[in-house]
Amino acid sequence: MAKALLVMDMQQGIAASFPGIEELKTRISKILNPAREAGIQVIFVRLAFREGCPEISPLNKMFAPFKRIIQDVGNAKFSELLQGLELHSADILVDKKRVSAFAGSDLEVILRANRIDTLALCGIATSGVVLSTLREAADKDFIIEVLSDCCADRDPDTHQFLVDKIFPRQAQVLGSQSWLAAL
Repeated sequence: MAKALLVMDMQQGIAASFPGIEELKTRISKILNPAREAGIQVIFVRLAFREGCPEISPLNKMFAPFKRIIQDVGNAKFSELLQGLELHSADILVDKKRVSAFAGSDLEVILRANRIDTLALCGIATSGVVLSTLREAADKDFIIEVLSDCCADRDPDTHQFLVDKIFPRQAQVLGSQSWLAAL
């Protein structure tokens, strides 16, 4: 069994206004090197679009506002990973087009090519990319781990409900320290 750590949506355009982002970024940064040293493939997943955002429909309630934000800050700045979460040479960067890390990306091809069957999920938001990726990964028969203290949501109650009630149905939910201890 091979494992990948998916660090999702930890980018300027999404995280900039996210409450508690510095603490979350610190927790995630502390697991990256131990994961790499344990032979776990680190994959950064970010939301990124072509110039002019032709992938964003004005009918899409969630993504239409991103088009304006991207036009204001620029595509490169919007998609830039947060400082302190930089790619290392063996890390992989995946660009997605919708909420799930699989949507509009080559993530599944990379995972299958590297015989990765276990995914450890972290990032923002718990009710967005983490939930959507978990559901799709479960449908694709991956083993899933959610690092509960390395995920966050704008609504703390929603985060808690998901990690306590919904995620355990399809994933092992554990704290980052327990996850590191099991490597």
